[in-house]
Amino acid sequence: MLAAAAFGAALLAGAARAQVTATGTMGVTNPTAAVMGTPVNQTSYARLLSLNAIDDFCLFAPPEANSVIGETEEIEVAWCVQPRNNARVIPDGVLQAVHFVKTPLYWQIQGWGDFTKLNIQDGDEGGELDPHGATGNGNPVGGNVTTNATGSDVSYEEWMNYMAYDQFCLRICIAENSTYSAAIECEHTFDLMGCQWVMPGDYTNNSFTECDADSAYPPGVYPLDNGTTSTFAQRYTGTYTITGTELGTYTIGYTVTPQQAYSTPASSNCITYSTVSNGIPTASLTAGAYFTWDAAASLAAATATATASSGSSAASSGASATASASSSGSKSAAASGASSTSTSKASGSASASKSAASGSASASASGSSSGALSSYASSAHSGLFAGAFSVLALLAGAGVVFL
Repeated sequence: MLAAAAFGAALLAGAARAQVTATGTMGVTNPTAAVMGTPVNQTSYARLLSLNAIDDFCLFAPPEANSVIGETEEIEVAWCVQPRNNARVIPDGVLQAVHFVKTPLYWQIQGWGDFTKLNIQDGDEGGELDPHGATGNGNPVGGNVTTNATGSDVSYEEWMNYMAYDQFCLRICIAENSTYSAAIECEHTFDLMGCQWVMPGDYTNNSFTECDADSAYPPGVYPLDNGTTSTFAQRYTGTYTITGTELGTYTIGYTVTPQQAYSTPASSNCITYSTVSNGIPTASLTAGAYFTWDAAASLAAATATATASSGSSAASSGASATASASSSGSKSAAASGASSTSTSKASGSASASKSAASGSASASASGSSSGALSSYASSAHSGLFAGAFSVLALLAGAGVVFL
C-alpha cells in the first residue's frame, strides 16, 4: 500500500506539461538568435545548433583535438555546414552520408562521416548530447537549438544529438500530440543505445537524401497487440544518498534489451543529392582560422574563371557540380522523386554498445501499422514520465531492483 501511495503522489508531482518551444535565454557563448553568414571561426565556443535543410545544419563536437565525447560533454561546441551562428564550420569531405527527414513531431538528420576532423578521438563510439545533462544545465552547458520548421527560426526545448567518430544523429522535437510530449519523443535516457535504436531512419552510407516522413514511436516505446504499449528502461545502477550519506544502491531498467526500434516509419517526397558541401577551401579551415566567407562572390568568381578557360558549357557544368539546388552553393541535386526509406544494416556507433544499435525494422505503409504517430497539437501526458522518475528516486533508498 505504501508503494502504491508513493506511486500516485509521484505521478501528481510530475503532472506539469512538457514544453515544446524553449522558454529560457540563449547560452552565454551564443548569438542572441540563429543567423546565417557569420564569420568562419574555428576557435569558436558558440553552442547554438540549427537544423533547416540537408545543407544547413549543425552538430555538437569537442573544441579540442583527439577528445572523447564522454569526457567533454559539457563543453562541446557547435560545428555547422554553413558559416552561421558564430560557430565553427564543418570542412567539406567530412560528411560521407546525410539523411534529413521532416516529420510532424520532429525534424531529424543522421548519417556518417569522419568526425576525427571535428576533434573526436578515432574509435570513440561517443555518446549523447541533450539539454539536460547530469546537472540539468545541458550537455553542453548553454547549448541551444533552432529550426525553421514554421517558416522562421524557433528555439525548441527538447532535442538529442548522438556523436561518434564515424556517425551522427540529431533530432529536434518541434511538436507534441495527445499521447506523447516533446520530452518523450526526444527521450534522453538511452545514451548507451546508439543512433539507429533511438532515432530510426535511413542510415545508408555514401548517400544524401531529404524526405518527408511519418513520426516514429518515441525511443523505447513498443506497441503491444492488446492496444497498450511497453516502455523499455535502460539498465542502470546508482547510489542513493541523503545529505552526503550513502544509504545504499539501486538498479533500474530491464535485463533484456530490444535489439531495434519498433519500426522505421514510411517516408515520401524524397530528393537524392550527390553531396553536401559549403564550397569553402578545406585548406583554409585550419585550427584557429577566422575569416568572412562570401559564398555568392566565390561562386561568381569560380563561374567566371571556368567560362574564360573552358567555355560556357564547361562553366555551367562546373558551377552546378558544386552549387546546384542551393543559393549558398552547397548541395548538388542528383535525382528527385518519391522513394521509401532504406532499411539500415550498419550497426550504431554513437553508443557504448554497437550490438544494441544494429539496424532498424523496415518501413511499412503509412499510418498506425507503420509504427508512425499522427500530429496533433494538444496537451501531452508528460506528467507520467516525470512521475515515474520521482518514483524511482523515492524507492531507490530501499535498494529496490526494477526488472
